[in-house]
Amino acid sequence: MNLYIKIFIGLTFSYLLAKCLIKEEINCGLRDTIDHRHHLIDSLYNHIDSLHKEIDTLQWEKSIFDYNVSYDTEILSAIISVESSNNDDAYNEYEDAVGCLQIRKTMVDDINRILRRKSSPIRFTYQDRWDRYKSIKMFEIYCKHYRLSSYEQIARCWNGGPRGLYNPATVKYWNKVQNRIDS
Repeated sequence: MNLYIKIFIGLTFSYLLAKCLIKEEINCGLRDTIDHRHHLIDSLYNHIDSLHKEIDTLQWEKSIFDYNVSYDTEILSAIISVESSNNDDAYNEYEDAVGCLQIRKTMVDDINRILRRKSSPIRFTYQDRWDRYKSIKMFEIYCKHYRLSSYEQIARCWNGGPRGLYNPATVKYWNKVQNRIDS
């Protein structure tokens, strides 16, 4: 009888040990599956975040087109040529004028003030001055807001501010722009 009890205990112990090992193996497999799914979820969250950024960019671009004036590229090209020789990386340290249109921080502040007054959600940063596309959009918003229509008005006010047309110092700038248009 003693032998049967020992065999029974041995078999029971072996059975329980095997069950524990199987459960541990199942738990490890489940942990691996859960870890894999966490990585997958994190990857999906990152993808969703990038899609949100893309959507935000597209909404921003759609909103900015509300202010599209579509100025004749002739005047815009001439001003870019005078300001930076078509160099998006142009920088005037003395004036802190940046980019293809040599935009100063005060211009960005003025554009943002205009956009705020129009209840637009769009805002430009000082860093946006380095971006040709955004610089041109700021140029267009500025010209539209100040109702600049002739090439001379656009050039002189771009150089001398909203009252640049009345500043004799902007005549020389206008002559440079006009020479670029004529050439």
